Amino acid sequence: MLETMICALVTILPDFLFRRFVQGKRVGQEITLFTLWYELRWGLTTCAILALTIITTLFYFHPSTTSVASYFRTVTILPQVGGRVAEIYVVNNQKIVAGQPILRLEDFSQQAQVQAANAQISEVQASLNVAKTDLAEADAGIAGAQASLAQSADDLQRNQILRDEGSSAVRLTEIERLENLVAEREAQVAAARAHREAVEYQINELIPAQMNSALAQLDAAQAELNKTIVEAGVTGTIEQFGLQVGDYVSPLLRPAGIMVPSNSGHSRFEAGFNQMAAQVIKPGMIGELGCMTSPFTVVPVVVTSVQDVIPSGQIRPSDELRDPQKNATPGTVLVYLEPLYDGFAEKIPPGSNCLANVYTDNHSKLHAEGLGIWNKAFLHVVDTIGVVHAAGLRLRLILMPVNTLVLTGH
Repeated sequence: MLETMICALVTILPDFLFRRFVQGKRVGQEITLFTLWYELRWGLTTCAILALTIITTLFYFHPSTTSVASYFRTVTILPQVGGRVAEIYVVNNQKIVAGQPILRLEDFSQQAQVQAANAQISEVQASLNVAKTDLAEADAGIAGAQASLAQSADDLQRNQILRDEGSSAVRLTEIERLENLVAEREAQVAAARAHREAVEYQINELIPAQMNSALAQLDAAQAELNKTIVEAGVTGTIEQFGLQVGDYVSPLLRPAGIMVPSNSGHSRFEAGFNQMAAQVIKPGMIGELGCMTSPFTVVPVVVTSVQDVIPSGQIRPSDELRDPQKNATPGTVLVYLEPLYDGFAEKIPPGSNCLANVYTDNHSKLHAEGLGIWNKAFLHVVDTIGVVHAAGLRLRLILMPVNTLVLTGH
């Protein structure tokens, strides 16, 4: 409508003025409702052709769409283990930070495992104390065995000296007994040293290994106990949270609720343009958008990227051949938009339904050398009619509350 009115100003209006003031034809006399087509045929025909040309050029070089949204992700609140809810620390629609506890499950078995692991650690510690006592006892045994060995060796040496001097007071049986006693005492010393080495092995190797195993079991039990407390992984808002104490939750059967991250979906929009715009829209193009949640606000945006595939061509392996005829609705070109200036889209909540225009800019081409006059004129026309599309966007935003609240009955 706006394009037709503008075209009429340079076609139908001059034609009417020429008929009225140059040819002297009067409204209601020569120019009537029945003679309107014949009298203004040149203006009407030119207006129709020019309007169609402008509309085609406008929508091709300045694409628009009503399929714009700011998608956001949600995080399902799931426990790592199944169980009944023992405590709840949050309420629905509450804002929480990462690491804040949400709920706690019953932890009787996990607490028992932790206590058993602590008891095993205490038992290993007691074994270490006993081993240290055994080590002191082994040292005392070595000292006693060495003393007995020294005494027996001295007696044997004294009797051997007397024998060598030819004394009649020494008997050979006594020397043999002392030799056997010395060998026995040497074996006792070796046994005492071996016992000490065994105790040292227990203190240095066996008991530390047992302690490490007990500590690992405690860590595993503590990890299972920690799984009973569900914490927030990201900062966000709790939604659809209706748990009560005693409810059963499971990572497979029943989630606890949904969490919307605070930084998800803000200041980023996804727009679906028709496939005719695939050759026009490029990263870096400037555009504008308006949303139903803020109908009187125009947000300048910039195209950050364009998806290089069209979703309607997506296929999944199955036992049925895909028929292109079943694509009743052609897919759109997905374009990612971000606000041109920081803070302009803060008042638009994620998930808002929006409409957007993207404008072709030929400023750099117009300053290129060797550009013909007709090319310059065409590029000037393309850039100029973008104003019409911008005006149309603002008109639709103004009429959006009327269309939504009055004409469509909410």
